[in-house]
Amino acid sequence: MFLPTIKMGPPPRPHVMAALGADGRAKIGAFLESQPEHRPTPLVALPAMASAQGMAALHVKDEGKRFHLTSFKALGGAYAVASLVLQQAEARLGRPLAFADLTAPDVRGLAAHMTFACATDGNHGRSVAWGAELTGAACQIFIHKGVSEARAAAMAAFGATINRVDGSYDDSIRIAAETAAREGWTVVSDTAWDGYEAIPLTVMQGYTATIGEALDALDTPPTHIFVQAGVGGIAAAVAAYAQQRLGAEAPKIVVVEPARAACLYASAEAGHAVTIPHGEATVMAMLECATPSPLAWEVLHHLADGYVTLAEDEAVTAMRLLANPLPGDTAIVAGESGCTGLAGALQCLNDLAARAHLGLGKASRILVINSEGATDAAIYAAIVGKTPQEVEGR
Repeated sequence: MFLPTIKMGPPPRPHVMAALGADGRAKIGAFLESQPEHRPTPLVALPAMASAQGMAALHVKDEGKRFHLTSFKALGGAYAVASLVLQQAEARLGRPLAFADLTAPDVRGLAAHMTFACATDGNHGRSVAWGAELTGAACQIFIHKGVSEARAAAMAAFGATINRVDGSYDDSIRIAAETAAREGWTVVSDTAWDGYEAIPLTVMQGYTATIGEALDALDTPPTHIFVQAGVGGIAAAVAAYAQQRLGAEAPKIVVVEPARAACLYASAEAGHAVTIPHGEATVMAMLECATPSPLAWEVLHHLADGYVTLAEDEAVTAMRLLANPLPGDTAIVAGESGCTGLAGALQCLNDLAARAHLGLGKASRILVINSEGATDAAIYAAIVGKTPQEVEGR
């Protein structure tokens, strides 16, 4: 279902936009350059699908190839952990430090006394756990009952302690924050709340690398970006960076969510951030959030041009389309949440009202982000009917 933006909210605060602009991207860029395995993720053109859908171009930014974490979240949590360790080390050691100094014995010695905690559906937790392993810190991960054992094991593989809690993702956020306050741990969350903004903003800042790399690789800017949202972090980062970099040529931003967890859609309908009831679980597990991040809502309420909710089968169809491309197109391994930008674009292309509001047509150049690969290979194979290796011809 498509909801056009009718009344936009006030501009985001200047420091929020500044963090998600060119300077912010330069900071995450410095972190990435300090990692020997870093490479920009692929930007994949799908000309056959674009032609079949009656548009000029369709590109997929494939974050399934981001480091060994197979998710855009690798850019957020790990970057925030590394930044926090450097801040603490600079204060204690009394000298300026760069990300390359994370391997210095005195810096690692300080990090060894730090513990980072977060709540997660899986991908953010893997990033925080990797950041803790990278710096030599400890890590405590809180997951709700819906997180698969495979995803829990992937986080534990980085040395994190896994704490499974009853209830929903939002319950795990609350319990993680309460436990961390009691134990003196540092929470690295991708959602903000009253009195807690600096760290989530750093996490969001990391996501500017995704859109920055995509725009670097395109000869002509996209006219539309369809971007998925859980609490809204990546959608807000994409919208803010694109607006500041492209100005009058900035693309229309469409936020895509599962119908079963559409907290931003509901907030847009209400005109203010709202929490929706927890209902039936969605196959788009990484997007199963009931409350928007206030920071993300602040940006999206001003910059988003529309909101799309997806039925379960729309996500499944998009996964299979990417795995089984038209002749001439490249196969892409997209997880249950990774495919949702494409699913939202396809819905709007086949909705006359959405096409009219967004100006979709033969000249449209659409960018979507595959936010994750097969983060649970068994679930992926059950949906697609092939393993990730078979899809990629390996």
